[in-house]
Amino acid sequence: MMRAVIFDLDDTLVDQVTASGAAVAAWAATVGVTGPDVRARWAAVSERHYARYQSREITFAGQRRERVREFLAADLTDAEADALFAGYLERYEAGWTIFDDAIPALRRVRAAGLTAAVLTNGDEGQQRRKLDRLGLSSEIDVLVASSSLPAGKPDPRAFRHVVDLLGLSPAAALMVGDSLEKDVRGALAAGLPAVLLDRSGAHPGVEVRRIGSLAELTF
Repeated sequence: MMRAVIFDLDDTLVDQVTASGAAVAAWAATVGVTGPDVRARWAAVSERHYARYQSREITFAGQRRERVREFLAADLTDAEADALFAGYLERYEAGWTIFDDAIPALRRVRAAGLTAAVLTNGDEGQQRRKLDRLGLSSEIDVLVASSSLPAGKPDPRAFRHVVDLLGLSPAAALMVGDSLEKDVRGALAAGLPAVLLDRSGAHPGVEVRRIGSLAELTF
């Protein structure tokens, strides 16, 4: 019997890709970096170094610095990298928005008598600010951020920590997220049922449960 639904945060409830893309385009122009590939390069650099943070190879602050150093191809001190990243971060946080289907989905979960939880690969302080600013804090029961865990998704320990915190068996908690590897396959490996939120239709043939909108979510 299903007892909880666990949502990913970025690009599941919150439109992180749009916020990040707009922020890096505006910020990069201030440091003399332009061109059609700016957003794609930043996304690739970010993914690479954020994965290093999730495996605890580097710190949260360290992955920010490495993103700036690689993106700008510059040998920067920590203080210089921090100052440059702050310009991006200010624009990124100003661009946070939620998807229209996020709050209705969370409310349907709770109306069904289920726990609404969030498991995010992020820094807890930043993710709590995001929830507060966007009016999501009152719509969920539990937030678990990977910064408080030994490793982030798709490590099975991340999923098991949440279900243990909720006092549930893995089979009683449904994971919903936009990442096939981190959210869905990671959850399945930990024994949780999972749903892939594929808003762009990027995974038409994948052999997992898939929805195009949170409005299609059933539990």
